[in-house]
Amino acid sequence: MLQNMEGQPIPSCSFPVRDGDAWKQVTTDDLFKGKKVIVFALPGAFTPTCSSTHLPRYNELANTFKECGVDDILCLSVNDTFVMNEWKKDQSAENINFIPDGCGTFSEGMGMLVDKSELGFGKRSWRYSMLVNDGVVEKMFIEPEVDGDPFEVSDADTMLNYINPEAKKPSAITVFAKPGCSHCTRAKAALEKAGLQYEEITLGSDATFRSLAAVSGVTTTPQIFIDGNKIGGADELEAYLAA
Repeated sequence: MLQNMEGQPIPSCSFPVRDGDAWKQVTTDDLFKGKKVIVFALPGAFTPTCSSTHLPRYNELANTFKECGVDDILCLSVNDTFVMNEWKKDQSAENINFIPDGCGTFSEGMGMLVDKSELGFGKRSWRYSMLVNDGVVEKMFIEPEVDGDPFEVSDADTMLNYINPEAKKPSAITVFAKPGCSHCTRAKAALEKAGLQYEEITLGSDATFRSLAAVSGVTTTPQIFIDGNKIGGADELEAYLAA
């Protein structure tokens, strides 16, 4: 049975991290002492649920968490530092601190190290999240002990609702753009000036003009959508932001 460590100190250990061309040791004191920290742990870098949902949403909500008093957000997995560094680049997750628990020392100390040999993974972390205050676990959200890879309670929105259910979440913004489009550049600059995060879908690599037409009814770029509503092109976006 997985262990809930609410009210207990986290295990003390260090993590070998590759920083550029040099090795360094990052300790749990470095990560947790005197800080309010969110940890979300998962079975493996580059795995489907971790890459499509678990990690991206924490990255999206990072600024909201900071407004709620959270000092850092850690993504922890039983992978080596090279894998974790490449996964961070692949996900463009600059708001998250990736922690390589390569030997499973921290996960074992948390009572969260499980055997996934049936998948060829070996020992890995169970999926969970926790809020840690000055090295002491305040709250844990542990996925149910069922077959497969459950993802029901360790998500970013559940954590945010625990910390501050009244917190304002960022709008979901998508920009359909094409390379070399000056109007696309203008639209993205307007969003960035307004401090709004967005996801860019690049036509020709991420999607086709046929997909753009199916979604928006037009093939001109850019096309901006906010919280499911079609805003339109750069002119319409600027008018929307000025309203």
